[in-house]
Amino acid sequence: MELPRASGILLHPTSLPGPYGIGELGPEALAFIDALAAAHQQFWQVLPLGPTGYGNSPYMCYSAVAGNPLLISLDVLCASDRLERSEVAEMMHLPEDHVDFERCAALKYPLLRIAFERFKQDVSLQPDYLTFCKAKAGWLDDYAMFMALKQAHTGQPWYQWEPDIAKRKPEALNRWRDQLSDEIEFHKYMQFEFFRQWCEVKAYAKAQKIQIIGDIPIYVAHDSADVWANPGNFSLDEAGEVEEMAGVPPDYFSETGQLWGNPVYNWDYLQKHNFAWWIARFEALLDYVDWIRIDHFRGFEAFWSVPKGETTAMNGEWVTAPGEQFFVALEQALGKLPILAEDLGVITAEVEALRDRFQFPGMKVLHFAFGSDPGNAFLPFNYPRNAVVYTGTHDNNTTVGWFQTISDWERQNLMTQIGTISSDGIHWDLIRQALGSVANLSILPMQDVMGLGNEARMNFPGVAEGNWAWRYHSSQIADWMVQRLQHMTQRMGRSPQN
Repeated sequence: MELPRASGILLHPTSLPGPYGIGELGPEALAFIDALAAAHQQFWQVLPLGPTGYGNSPYMCYSAVAGNPLLISLDVLCASDRLERSEVAEMMHLPEDHVDFERCAALKYPLLRIAFERFKQDVSLQPDYLTFCKAKAGWLDDYAMFMALKQAHTGQPWYQWEPDIAKRKPEALNRWRDQLSDEIEFHKYMQFEFFRQWCEVKAYAKAQKIQIIGDIPIYVAHDSADVWANPGNFSLDEAGEVEEMAGVPPDYFSETGQLWGNPVYNWDYLQKHNFAWWIARFEALLDYVDWIRIDHFRGFEAFWSVPKGETTAMNGEWVTAPGEQFFVALEQALGKLPILAEDLGVITAEVEALRDRFQFPGMKVLHFAFGSDPGNAFLPFNYPRNAVVYTGTHDNNTTVGWFQTISDWERQNLMTQIGTISSDGIHWDLIRQALGSVANLSILPMQDVMGLGNEARMNFPGVAEGNWAWRYHSSQIADWMVQRLQHMTQRMGRSPQN
């Protein structure tokens, strides 16, 4: 699908401000959309919205489709009389400038359980709940049971459960389903509440003419409902352990590559079943977003596979994937889709051909533009129109932090491109480059609009802990900032009023 000439902001909902220790799908989400509209932005890009596991990475979730219950708005629950203001008071002692995921979960899940008990007594929402459960049964039943089982096994990964339930023997499934019936319903309720709130946020964005770009990670976590329920789709041994691990070879981010640990796909099995699992995954996400960014798109052409037992990604190999066959099947099933391709990393002519065969816009990142010669594909004068340009992404430093660490030679190349650093600061200079480029879409991390430094970085690739926690305070979105972004957006031909 053709992108308009427009711009938007990259911000994960966990980073939204608010009094309860984590960004939520309530009033602050709507206020952020108001700010986007005032600044003439037409897109809001988010990271994956799923329930996170170890390390709190949205790219390592317990489900590829479910929503993160920690994003459920307590204000919305209070307004609907499922919680009392006095009950949520302790949440207001959590830090405001970052997410303390462990403390937040310890306080919030008991509140969600209270809301669940009151929900069970409210007959008015039961028809909507039953409709939701029936419509989403294809993934919801497995997810809710997986989470209930995980709690019953004190957090152990599924492949360490007793063999009968790890391998989903029917007798074991029935026995545990009866034993954990209330816990299973609790997890279904949290998904019902999450998606009810998310749909209200999305409807508000649509009313403001703002489209939401969702994110679909190519891989799913080993310890997830997806792998437990569909083991044939993945490279596993008889015990359910990962046989071949996903990652990337040495690159810009790491000299030893990145060993993600996720199981790679059994593409032969998937293709034999007409890619049904993948198609259902796209269909589910399209219910809740307007565009889909495919993370690690190059893995659909060939993926880096690392044998079990390796401790770095260095000793892997490229394995060809049936990307063209998959995207043909996807288009036949769902039509031509609004897809963006994250085509960063080791990109070959074959990857570019796959992207261009389906006319998916690729990504351009300005932080990568100044470290080589004029043929660098990330320099603005080399962009095609069918592209999305970023100053940086969630995996990059902020622009202010990046500028402080680049080499003198890279800084000299940057100065040749922009002239001199303006009084507005290097972040606005790179924003100007992004907005002024020919790329149809420009996406700016919120940290760059605010001019924040390294302390506001979202993720350090290859570092397992301490990421994804940044939040801002509502006072940090100043009127002058919104006005400047609105003016620049309009002057660069990206405003909805152009």
